[in-house]
Amino acid sequence: MILPVILSGGSGARLWPLSRMQRPKQFIPISGDLTFFQHTVKRLQALEETQAPLVVCNEAHRFLAAEDFRILESDHQGIVLEPEPKDTAPAITLAALMALIREDPPLLFILPSDHLVDDTEALGNALKAAREVAEKGYLVTFGVVPDKPEVGYGYIRQGSPIDQTDGYNVSCFSEKPERKTAEMYLSKGGYLWNSGMFVFTAKQFIKEIGKHAPDVLKWCQASLAKKYHDMDFVRIDADAFTKSPKISVDYAVMEKTKKMAVVPLDVGWQDMGSWSAVWKAGRRDNSGNVTNGNVISHKASHNYVYTDQALVSLVGVRQLAVVASKDAILVADMKSAQEIKQVVERLKSQDAPEVILHREVIRPWGSYENIEKGHRYQVKRIVVNPGATLSLQKHHHRAEHWIVVKGTAEVTRGDDTFTLSENESTYIPLGAIHRLSNPGKLPVELIEIQTGSYLEEDDIVRLEDIYGRDVVIGKDD
Repeated sequence: MILPVILSGGSGARLWPLSRMQRPKQFIPISGDLTFFQHTVKRLQALEETQAPLVVCNEAHRFLAAEDFRILESDHQGIVLEPEPKDTAPAITLAALMALIREDPPLLFILPSDHLVDDTEALGNALKAAREVAEKGYLVTFGVVPDKPEVGYGYIRQGSPIDQTDGYNVSCFSEKPERKTAEMYLSKGGYLWNSGMFVFTAKQFIKEIGKHAPDVLKWCQASLAKKYHDMDFVRIDADAFTKSPKISVDYAVMEKTKKMAVVPLDVGWQDMGSWSAVWKAGRRDNSGNVTNGNVISHKASHNYVYTDQALVSLVGVRQLAVVASKDAILVADMKSAQEIKQVVERLKSQDAPEVILHREVIRPWGSYENIEKGHRYQVKRIVVNPGATLSLQKHHHRAEHWIVVKGTAEVTRGDDTFTLSENESTYIPLGAIHRLSNPGKLPVELIEIQTGSYLEEDDIVRLEDIYGRDVVIGKDD
């Protein structure tokens, strides 16, 4: 059997403002009803000879990954948490070491969480071909057959064929090229896009990472030596992991090893790394526009438009990406889609909240959305999932008023526990110990009005928590 390993540590800066640090692109339903992460899980379910996946993701996104599995009612074999992002080489090393612990270590299929594939059957056939090559001791990458001179991807030059397989030796790797170079690659042939998907045995990968990037292996081994399980999650030693070099698997191993092979892949593959890629993957109207939300256009063509709420109107424009979230608006030329990352870096340097959080913030128990904030007051919309419970907590600087607008909530306030139904409300005085739960089978929705001298999320003293989060002062719920 093949063990898929989903890598989900990226931040997706080029899909800002929908993709943000606390909820990156792979966990947002940008293209249809499913998130990119959910698309990846469902794609794996359709493949033969694959087990439930292992996931490696950023610790800050652990509940997002777990929730996507819950919604799909799909199994996994653990969610390994990275204390901080270290790129793909340490993430893959963690997965390979986890696989080696098993009595019968499986073949690994490494794939990112933010790709789309049109032809799953063809992917399954390519996976079988890659398996044959990997069983000969090669590290196998999938090289996507290009259909245009793309400057946003790295390239792989196809070398000599490997006997009795559909694989080839890798002649060389090439960085993202200029357009003229990309056009030359396409006309010359033999050049494939670097997909970032791999197949190999855990034993062979650990052998190669130990040879070419020993510090990565050393600190990943040290971090796993103190691992422990926390519900769905596998936690590793943060002190050891932070000492690992931050490096991609291409630089660490694939461009150095003599055991590299490539299998061509023609499956309608797309890396959803820019708004131009999202436009390409979308359903275009007669004018070539892809729209989501309340959009009207006149003499406008080949644009991508996404809006959460406000009406967006386009007149006489072409090849624009217009993304209107609840608290930020992006207008970009499609040809400059790769440069959005520079805007995000500027926002980070200014400590802008719009690069970190959305107005709607996902929590393990549900979500909250900031509706209005003024002097000494703040209004939130809170949704609590069925069976979920917020932490037992209190505040030093604010009181809260709760009004239930949908469902039935169970409220703990001091020594009292009682229920609130639709159109009922309660008051939580400053300093009172309290908790909100949903014992029902439908989501609970309520409006929370906060009043006080300080209304930021760090005014929380968390006393108990069912989700394994630390019981500490100053953590948002």
